[in-house]
Amino acid sequence: MKMPLLEVENLRVTFGSPQQPVRAVDGISFSMQRGESVGLVGESGCGKSTTGRAILRLVPIQAGAIRMEGQDIGALKGRALKAFRRKAQMVFQDPFGSLNPKMTVGAALEEPLEIHFRMPANERRARVAELLKSVELDPGAARRYPHEFSGGQRQRIGIARALALDPALVIADEPVSALDVSVQAQILNLLKIICCQRQCALLLIAHDLAVVRYMCARVLVMYRGRIMEAGPVGDFFLHPAHPYTEALLAAVPDVRKRLVGRLPADARAALKGDVPAVTGNTTGCPLQARCPRTVPRCRKEYPALREVKPGRKSACHFATEMLQADQKINR
Repeated sequence: MKMPLLEVENLRVTFGSPQQPVRAVDGISFSMQRGESVGLVGESGCGKSTTGRAILRLVPIQAGAIRMEGQDIGALKGRALKAFRRKAQMVFQDPFGSLNPKMTVGAALEEPLEIHFRMPANERRARVAELLKSVELDPGAARRYPHEFSGGQRQRIGIARALALDPALVIADEPVSALDVSVQAQILNLLKIICCQRQCALLLIAHDLAVVRYMCARVLVMYRGRIMEAGPVGDFFLHPAHPYTEALLAAVPDVRKRLVGRLPADARAALKGDVPAVTGNTTGCPLQARCPRTVPRCRKEYPALREVKPGRKSACHFATEMLQADQKINR
């Protein structure tokens, strides 16, 4: 089996004071192959954006390991860390906030080329023209400033900047949530085509399940800093193996109905309340206070993420029974 491009093992990220730490990422593990597209989904506050930032070393890591092509990046410093940053780049949610308003677009795109490759000025300008064409912008845009562009155009520039160093991994954090609906499809198509052409892996952080279904081959469902379910995108929509997944799908009934013509009965009522922060010692299932399936066992035993069928993992005591019941209904 090929070595994964990215391996995340028991990753933990904590914020707050030592007396009352908040476990934003609470021991998650997953891997990605080169060229693979993976969606990381969940409600606001579940820890998915923090996961992406931790992978890029933008927030401190308290425990666990992150390996890129077998190299542990957690301890990298100086030139080694700089070399890693060529391999992994991010497309941020806010396309305006991620661009320096005092720099022209050309200067913003030239900057990483100068820092990492020491390119001569004429080569940098030629590369910037190529990057702008690749995201369907006129090369003349290099002379303009970020405020002169629309939101969709600024996100195209953000994608161009992320791809300037030919990274092996792109992490896209809600890349279209700040854009008009009419523009979202254009940006998603562009990102999908470019990542496919360049064979770079894509970790898409999103809450829009329709976007994940279109863009990704595999899905990771996150809740309170932990992964609740993982598997191929088709199985995720057709046969959910966790009550939290059922609830997420119930929030987008049109997508579910187009696929199987029905909603799971237990998921018709949305979960109550917001995602609570993970503080102090907790026992049992993280979803117990909001789950319609909760029984006494759920309050006592934490359900570990386990394989419930080939390629599918779930952190629910009743995942196998859920899959069996769902498949019987669909026969």
